[in-house]
Amino acid sequence: MIPLIHHTPRLILLAASRALLTAELHKPRYFPVLLGAVLPTDWPPGEYNQEAMHFFLDQLTAGGRTAAGWYGWYAIRKATSTTPKTLVGAGGFMGPPDASGTAEIGYSIAADWRDQGLATELVTGLIEQAANTGMVRRLVAHTRPDNPASQQVLLRNGFSSFGTDTEGRIRFERMVEPVVLPQAS
Repeated sequence: MIPLIHHTPRLILLAASRALLTAELHKPRYFPVLLGAVLPTDWPPGEYNQEAMHFFLDQLTAGGRTAAGWYGWYAIRKATSTTPKTLVGAGGFMGPPDASGTAEIGYSIAADWRDQGLATELVTGLIEQAANTGMVRRLVAHTRPDNPASQQVLLRNGFSSFGTDTEGRIRFERMVEPVVLPQAS
């Protein structure tokens, strides 16, 4: 089973569930209560939109428990002495890895929280999560040519550019080393 929560130094990454996505889509005033975090004023951010939310919900509904952790993840900024626990972004996988062990990631940070290294930390967390599954060998991500900040996030996380796709987006890839757990003696 895939862990559905992952911690980085400043973020809690929480796998989207059917309950959270349903609240986000249909009962937005209950969403932050269920999430246990304050929402930024410009939620949802960037490419994480209603279409993405519906896609994740449909996939979780169709896939049941085996789909958990393979789609959306919420990036929640841990509380500090001056700021409450706050939802700052979203990211995740576009599904389980294919037969070759390749999975695709995406991510977006709310405008008020950009330029603080949180996107880089979110992607680092997604890479760690992919490694923890033991199933992902390669990660792929796409970004627009006019988004140098997103390109830098990927480069800082060890991705390399592999040209453009049919939609004109830049394709990035990186290998993933599986986590090897010590054997019990």
